[in-house]
Amino acid sequence: MILAESQWRPLADAHAVAVDALAAAHLERRRRGEKHPVEDFLWTYYSHRPGQLRRWHPGPGVRLEGASERLAWRYHREVDGLVEVDLATYLAERGDTVAFVRRLLAATRERPAQWSCFGLHEWAMVYRTDATRHAWPLRLGAAGTDAVVEDHQLRCTHFDAFRFFTPDAVGRNSLAPTRERQVDLEQPGCLHATMDLYKWSFKLAPGIPTALVMDAFSLAREARELDMRAAPYDLAALGVEPIRVETAEGKATYVTEQRRIAEQGEALRARLVAACDLLLAGADAVRRAG
Repeated sequence: MILAESQWRPLADAHAVAVDALAAAHLERRRRGEKHPVEDFLWTYYSHRPGQLRRWHPGPGVRLEGASERLAWRYHREVDGLVEVDLATYLAERGDTVAFVRRLLAATRERPAQWSCFGLHEWAMVYRTDATRHAWPLRLGAAGTDAVVEDHQLRCTHFDAFRFFTPDAVGRNSLAPTRERQVDLEQPGCLHATMDLYKWSFKLAPGIPTALVMDAFSLAREARELDMRAAPYDLAALGVEPIRVETAEGKATYVTEQRRIAEQGEALRARLVAACDLLLAGADAVRRAG
């Protein structure tokens, strides 16, 4: 497919404007030395910065007219005066990443979702410690927070949440997730697994369309909001309404929202698996051509 500059340039410009709007408040807070545990998370926890997300990519197999500036971008080349993703170079360097992402997401899709964690991973991160991950007070105080952890069975399956558990909380979890067991343990009900769809999508760029990355960003933002609504922090000053997972009503509300986000995550996960399949098919074609 060939896109004239008059076709693709407005798409790229509109995308940059949209990212600028999403990042504006974060960048202003950073300038003032302030932090927001919901709004800043995707920009700080993950390595993809606003300037990187601003770059619009149509995905492989699309050639752009009038895009010579992109030749300075990684994994791009010129063919007959048109610029496209250099799929051979991309796959030579990123093929293992594509294969891993595909394997992880496919395995997660095949596993049954779990609905009994109730977002208690954030509680486990402040269990029996004076050091909190966010500079906000605990709704129930330290003793009340510890009591909630002790009244529940922790069921975290996600290593990148589990690794922040306090030492006293680690042994209270029903599993001991590790990086090596990630493919074996991740399950589609996990909010962090859904948030990480954004990470996997930007790691695949420019091998997938930017529209897919942006859909992952949007869903990750929803997942993070639910994550912090269920957290032990008092974020009322930020307008974050708590879900009181220490109560039966709060648990029911959390699971309802968790299921809603997981359903969207499943659809997005399927799209990412399909994108990986296209890239891996391209790798096979490159090998045959060579």
